[in-house]
Amino acid sequence: MGALSHIRVLDLSRVLAGPWATQNLADLGADVIKVERPGAGDDTRRWGPPYQRDAEGRDTTEAAYYLAANRNKRSLTLDISRPEGQAIVRSLAAQSDVVVENYKVGQLAKYGLDYASLKAVKPDLVYCSVTGFGQTGPHASRAGYDFIVQGIGGFMSITGERDGLPGGGPQKAGVAIADLMTGMYATIAIMAALTHRDRTGVGQYIDMALLDTQVAMLANMNTNYLASEKAPVRWSNAHPNIVPYQTFQTGDDGWIIVAVGNDGQFRKFVEAGGEPALADDERFATNPSRVRHREVLVPILAQMVRKFGKDEWIDRLEVASVPCGPINTLPEVFAHPQVLAREMAIELPHPSGGVARLVASPMKMSETPPVAHRAPPTLGQHSDDILRERLGLDDTQIAGLRESGIV
Repeated sequence: MGALSHIRVLDLSRVLAGPWATQNLADLGADVIKVERPGAGDDTRRWGPPYQRDAEGRDTTEAAYYLAANRNKRSLTLDISRPEGQAIVRSLAAQSDVVVENYKVGQLAKYGLDYASLKAVKPDLVYCSVTGFGQTGPHASRAGYDFIVQGIGGFMSITGERDGLPGGGPQKAGVAIADLMTGMYATIAIMAALTHRDRTGVGQYIDMALLDTQVAMLANMNTNYLASEKAPVRWSNAHPNIVPYQTFQTGDDGWIIVAVGNDGQFRKFVEAGGEPALADDERFATNPSRVRHREVLVPILAQMVRKFGKDEWIDRLEVASVPCGPINTLPEVFAHPQVLAREMAIELPHPSGGVARLVASPMKMSETPPVAHRAPPTLGQHSDDILRERLGLDDTQIAGLRESGIV
């Protein structure tokens, strides 16, 4: 029994932020019904290659992007633009604890599927809307894209190499970080709303925005600015107040991170690199001196690091107790002994006959751990089961819905 095995979720969201939240709930045991457009489904089903492979190793139509955010769910195809489809959604909502959607502001009201409409059929419903800019404000009607929000929300102003350096300029994160963090915040908000409902019997509406989340997650960079009124600058591969605290390329074209926090660690670092005299040079002997002479020191250290390969550097620095780490490629990540020990890669049988290789939930819980028990569903895979189980429809009624294009 999962922690949320008593919770039913109606998932009207697609792409990433909403599905990320509902996947968290599904991992914790909630019964999540993913409602998708007949014949098309979630946009990300087509965001490939790469694709899920069948038992013979051939590509299916299930993109890996879609697989990342939809495990443990059931798929129901439904045309919600038609009255019959809307009626089914209302019937399912009446039996659900949570509804999650990421349509444009006001769009579901046209279908009678907004919070006010569904609250009328389920007064204690928890209803979560996920949009780019929220339900209020001058930009509320705009479509929200993660890349754009990373820029508007300030993330890219502090991410990337410093201006004036090779490759300098703003950069986006390597994943859709605003989407993912919005999904995480949405999960927390839904859990809080369910707890409140269980204590009071009162449901509520949750208004989640990518931009709000992007602004909030800048954490200390936000408060640094608010306290000083000075905008932070990009120091992605270095530290403004500590040297060396950055990345270096190694002799085998790998990369390492060296995080020297004090003068003793600096001495051990340069001794490990065969350049002990650097620790006695008055320009580099103390951290304030190293910060002042950063432009001179860093090229010297970069040349020193080129003497050895990545693995040898990690071995040398770990023996010397110098904080360090490799910058791993994904093949190296999934071969890492700690990642293997934590069982972060999982395999689930896929309806195609192949095996879906997925990433496990990182939540480790002693009594109610997340369980991956169902591969991301194919389009409409569970439509008949859901209609029979939840609405009591028989085969003739379901066939009629299919013939009319409702399902």
